[in-house]
This record gives sequence, C-alpha cells and structure tokens, in this order.
Amino acid sequence: MASDLSDLYQEILLEHNRRPRNFRTIDDATHHADGFNPLCGDQISLQLKVGTEKVDDAAFQGHGCAISRASASLLTQAVKGSTADKAMAMFEEFHRMLTEPNADLDLDLLGDLEMLAGVIAYPTRIKCAILAWHTLKAAMDGEAVATTE
Repeated sequence: MASDLSDLYQEILLEHNRRPRNFRTIDDATHHADGFNPLCGDQISLQLKVGTEKVDDAAFQGHGCAISRASASLLTQAVKGSTADKAMAMFEEFHRMLTEPNADLDLDLLGDLEMLAGVIAYPTRIKCAILAWHTLKAAMDGEAVATTE
C-alpha cells in the first residue's frame, strides 16, 4: 500500500511539473508576490485576482524543480474559488503538513494537496514544496517578496 501511495505521489508530481495548471500571468491581478528559494534557485511569480468574496483567479510563472512547479500548480488549483480566509487556512495546514510530521491535519481542507505530503521524506526538498505557499502568504499580506529562509 505504501508503495502505491508513493507511486501516486510521484505520478501527480510529474504530471503537474510537465503540465502545470495556471502557468500564465494575470494582467489585472490584485495581489502579486515573487518567491525565491536560495537553497536550489527556484523562482516563482504568483498573481492573484481577489474579489470581494473569493479568489477569482490564480496563476504563476517561474522556474524551478519538479516539486516547486507541481506545488505551485496545485496551489493555484486549490485557492481558485476559495475565500481569502480559506486560502490562508490552506497555507497554514500545508505548512503544518510539511513541518509537523505527526500533526493532526484537516484532510478535507487539504484535499489534493495531501499528495505532496510525500515530500516530508526528503527534508532538503521541503523548501521547494513550500515556496509557492510562502509566496501566496506574501501576496495576501501585501508583501512583494517571499523566501524560504
């Protein structure tokens, strides 16, 4: 069973790396931040269009490893259509998933993001997976830059 989950994790990660969702720019974005992971050189530019009730659109550009790109792709899918508060709750839960190995997680909130839990087996890659999420937090907080340091 663990092998099946590992295979599924790898399949989803590779699919989102090959064909990242929402890999584009948003011309009329209301929130934007650039993220950088100095450990491996991953860079991301995240744009959001946040309306009065929800995140109407989310997109990213940038380059980096497969984990970084897949995480950004999954992030844009997850936050699109959610409220800003729910997007920030997802950030908190995703961060906990990768930094607190035995945390009692809200799997309903995480949804498909749970597939990235496999990254925890590779401690040096956690910052790759979390970069897009720190960039989301920076954008929502009105900050222009995020790093994983």
